Amino acid sequence: MTVPDVTVITAVYNTMPYLTRCLTSLVEQTIGRDRLEVIAVDDGSTDGSGRELDRFARLHPGTVKVIHQPNSGGPAAPSNRGLEQATGRYVFFIGSDDYLGPESLERLVGAADRYDSDVVLGRTVGVNSRYIHQAIFATTEPDVDLFDSALPWSLSNTKLFRRALIERYGLRYPEDMPVGSDQPFTIEACVRARRISVLADYDYYYAVRRLNARNITYRSRHLERLRCAESIIEFVAGLVEPGKRRDAVLLRHFTWEVAKLLENDFLSLDRQTQEQVRLGVRHLGERHLTDEIRDRLPVESRVRLGAAWHGGLDDLLAVIRQDAEVGIPPAVVEGDRWYAGYPGFRDERLGMPDRWFEITDTAADWIARLDTISVALDGNRALSVTARSPRSDLPRLAPGIRLRAGDTVGVTVDLTADATGTTVRARIPLAGLLADNALGGELRLIRAEVEALGTRGGAALRGTARPVPQRTLVRRGPRLHVITTTTNHKGQLVIAVAPVTPRRLMARLRRRLPLGGK
Repeated sequence: MTVPDVTVITAVYNTMPYLTRCLTSLVEQTIGRDRLEVIAVDDGSTDGSGRELDRFARLHPGTVKVIHQPNSGGPAAPSNRGLEQATGRYVFFIGSDDYLGPESLERLVGAADRYDSDVVLGRTVGVNSRYIHQAIFATTEPDVDLFDSALPWSLSNTKLFRRALIERYGLRYPEDMPVGSDQPFTIEACVRARRISVLADYDYYYAVRRLNARNITYRSRHLERLRCAESIIEFVAGLVEPGKRRDAVLLRHFTWEVAKLLENDFLSLDRQTQEQVRLGVRHLGERHLTDEIRDRLPVESRVRLGAAWHGGLDDLLAVIRQDAEVGIPPAVVEGDRWYAGYPGFRDERLGMPDRWFEITDTAADWIARLDTISVALDGNRALSVTARSPRSDLPRLAPGIRLRAGDTVGVTVDLTADATGTTVRARIPLAGLLADNALGGELRLIRAEVEALGTRGGAALRGTARPVPQRTLVRRGPRLHVITTTTNHKGQLVIAVAPVTPRRLMARLRRRLPLGGK
């Protein structure tokens, strides 16, 4: 029997109708079905996903293999089940709501053979405004290192792995992790790999954000995510010796998995859960947050982690409320040193060193910080944004401040200072916002950019304290678009632009109609 070049494994749980596109993208790969094995593990689906898998297995016998099992509570167990059955020289994992470019597997396998790579990443793009960290995909690199590249920011399992590597080290997914179980697998594979390659010459993987937002990543809870962060960080600590190599990986986890536990939605948790999360974060900080990691964290995350570590729950809540409800904290300037004046700064009771609050190296970014006052459509040509800086000296420090929505640069029409700060008004052309939008829509962060203190700086606009999404229907030529102004999970102002399609209209109607359509 001929050994397939690649086994594609997908863990499936209630992903219709996205599953159909996923499977279609696999069986239509240019690598050919004689070189391909697809193992789909149905983890107790109840929405017809199991029947769809069986249909593809009937249509493509010898290529698509289906395993049905009771629901396990996460993707780890079905992924392991797929690994047990895999026979390909390489293994590739795909989310069952995602899909591949037609040439993806042929290109990935070719690169792995050409470079003798154990792990290969192909450029991943987001669909329906799903965020994908792009730094690792800047250029094609035949040989990258986990510890001195942007690879720690792209640790999902959606990569090509040499199966001999997986079996040599007995790599499997930890089944006690309902979320994040792919990271220990991927991290160890990258640590053990002789060579890791990155391909940036093609859109290999399309990561879909479901319109019903039911991807497990989007609905997991704080305590589950805390357990996930604890498991991943302890795993890394057990795998990599202390020092700069370990710090390079853990920087990602403190910036992402840990810091996200303390974002503005922390305020909506009950007090008992808040304290459980704070104590968990404190424990992680005490064990693994080095000075090197601390000094490379964004200041908001750094101060929140410091408050969780050195203070009590009320100290942490005060810091989060400063950002979420009060506004940009004042800057404390002493000679050539700049500090963010958050609650707790030089509070003897907490004893937090000034380094937790220092922003000297990013002072221009701090000057660019603005609070959103209002966003409105200005006729049919521009989006008018009004924002506020707490600095009365902003016109002197940064007279050329401008706002940007993605690649669309706005025009500053007013910059007025008073005794308590400065008001900035800008118009962002709609033509730029509506151009070249994907069918799934685009999400654009609104940023302020400045030249100040001899350098350039920038910062995302902070959304209003009590954000209410505002939707406006706009026509561009024959097409209609919905423009939505809202805030993201970090409390930053974002503009979502989506073309009106029949599919989007039906999804919206299904959300609004009661069960049964009555």
